[in-house]
Amino acid sequence: MSARPDFSARLPGYAAPALPRAADPPHLQRLAGATMGTTWSLRVANPRMLPLATIESAVQGALDEVVAQMSHWEPGSFISRFNRAPAGTAHAMPDAFARVLRRALHWAAESDGALDPSVGALVGLWGFGPEAADTAPPPPREALAAAHARSSWRRLRFDADGRLIQPGGLSLDFSGIAKGFAVDAGVEALRALDLHDLLFEVGGELRGAGRRPGGPPWQVAVDPGNGASQRIALSDRAVATSGDRWHVREHTGRRWSHTLDPRTGEPVAHALAAVTVLHGTCMDADALATVLTVLGPDEGLAFADRHDVAALFAERNADGLLRLRESAAWTAAQANPT
Repeated sequence: MSARPDFSARLPGYAAPALPRAADPPHLQRLAGATMGTTWSLRVANPRMLPLATIESAVQGALDEVVAQMSHWEPGSFISRFNRAPAGTAHAMPDAFARVLRRALHWAAESDGALDPSVGALVGLWGFGPEAADTAPPPPREALAAAHARSSWRRLRFDADGRLIQPGGLSLDFSGIAKGFAVDAGVEALRALDLHDLLFEVGGELRGAGRRPGGPPWQVAVDPGNGASQRIALSDRAVATSGDRWHVREHTGRRWSHTLDPRTGEPVAHALAAVTVLHGTCMDADALATVLTVLGPDEGLAFADRHDVAALFAERNADGLLRLRESAAWTAAQANPT
């Protein structure tokens, strides 16, 4: 399932680079770049005609800060240094890192561990970490059990000064939330430039702020993978998708998703293909898409309805076709677009 802006061509899994429309005014401008192993794109109303280099620098600077703090692919990042730290050491967290960790722990508690920021060791064993091989086999049971025992958000502690304590052998991984936060960070950087009408995307996750020139809300098309897309308004809200259509591994006939169930240490194995979530922030949309993907079609839908989460579920039937299910909040959002 992918979300794509109304000015984009279709590109599987991601929002494609923005293309201007003939009716767009000159101050509706486009920028794009690279970050986090993927791309970012922006459509922004720039009535004061700020130099595009100024806008690009602000966006790229915000994204680079996220990478420097939260990318476990960067050996010098804060998260990588914490993961290598000896047991019992305390670490003063950068502000953005602390915001993301505390929000991840919030959703970990609400979902009883369906989202867990401490699963880095498990992610690597299943072939998705920075040191993993694409052709890695499923991990040996003994190694999996040992990594699972070290991987629990409940092991995380803070000292009296708010510093994060490394309990020993715990490896943080923010893959289920950091990209969404990066979208929010980009939007904050743009607002600091007094740019308030924009649509910003990182790797297929989007957040709209304000409206298009002329008044209509930003529009994106959500493609569940069955050829029938839904158009949704993104006026001051975000959309994120999680699923098994893009990042998978296969070995000797076994195929598994990059989404792990932290409660079992195993890749999810239910019939849910993808979940798309609408939320006020992209960080929460990203985290909740992960939570619902782990919980699966039935438990996930119940969770979404309990927590008033706008979510669209795409579930595989036995014949391979997709069955779409909407949470009550998703149905209400489509009936009352802003």
